[in-house]
Amino acid sequence: MFIIFQNSNPPKTSKHIGFCLMACLMAALLFSAAARATENGGSVYPVGAETVLQGTMPAPHDTRVSTFTLFITANEFDNSNGKPALPDFKLRVFGNAVKIEHNWAVPVFGGMLESTVAVPVLYEQVREGTSHANSEKLTQFGLSNCLIVPLGVTYHKGHWNGFYQVDFYPPGAPYSTAAGKLNIGQHHMALSPVGAFTYLSDKDIWEVSSKVDYIFNFTDNNPANGDASYRSGNELTWEYTAMRAVSKKMALGLNGYLYQQTTNDQCTGTGCTVTGNGRDLAVGPEMRVFFGKHSAFAIKYFRDTLVENKPRGNGFWFETGFPLNFGKKK
Repeated sequence: MFIIFQNSNPPKTSKHIGFCLMACLMAALLFSAAARATENGGSVYPVGAETVLQGTMPAPHDTRVSTFTLFITANEFDNSNGKPALPDFKLRVFGNAVKIEHNWAVPVFGGMLESTVAVPVLYEQVREGTSHANSEKLTQFGLSNCLIVPLGVTYHKGHWNGFYQVDFYPPGAPYSTAAGKLNIGQHHMALSPVGAFTYLSDKDIWEVSSKVDYIFNFTDNNPANGDASYRSGNELTWEYTAMRAVSKKMALGLNGYLYQQTTNDQCTGTGCTVTGNGRDLAVGPEMRVFFGKHSAFAIKYFRDTLVENKPRGNGFWFETGFPLNFGKKK
């Protein structure tokens, strides 16, 4: 997220930036046609997490540690028409995750092999009901869906950085009947092909970054479903960033994401029902500050728009990134 390779080639033209952004936008629009939602509107991926130099990876032989702290607040759950569906709904989520990335410096396909692992922990508080008098407040703390990337391929050439990989999400913590209706994480496996790029202009004054995930969900092993079998539809997430350096240490800009279901949920068994479609387009400001050659922190905010069958609210993020090779001579 924060370690950047040194530029060595002449700058590319601005047309390349436009082509990459158009490609990402066209992919989002093509996949958004037929949509149905994941179970209860949840996802294995915390969309919005990767909006800071998302196409970069550590330099060869280097390891990077990133931390993500988030607070989400929502007082509305919208239906298929974008209108409040629950009279008394409140959601509060506080989370923290640690991600470790390593560049193995092994050449392959013109790039280098890299690996990633991330572990998230969440605290959730939900209130819902037909009125305030009969609403129910639920709280839960636990391990969410971890991320494992055994091998990916990262590239750097001139002003361009990028990578592609396949993310693997094992099921979250086992479903707890004692926790009742609210359980942390999704209780199924998922695979997600991922591609990302970052363009940095001369002296890193301008940055344009984009990351696209396409998530394939497997059958949920939630015992609360009884004999029902539930498989969430596939998901598309597109995260984007545009930043401008205002000093040698600080950059300001916009970030956001598009979330869209792309296939129908599948549900079979007694009492099985399928939820409605899910969509969200978020946008907000971002600030990034470097406190070392390869270390930085970022503060960002999202506001949900065009929401369907998901909570509508605000997201606040604080992220840090730093190398593990302190004192290493280059």
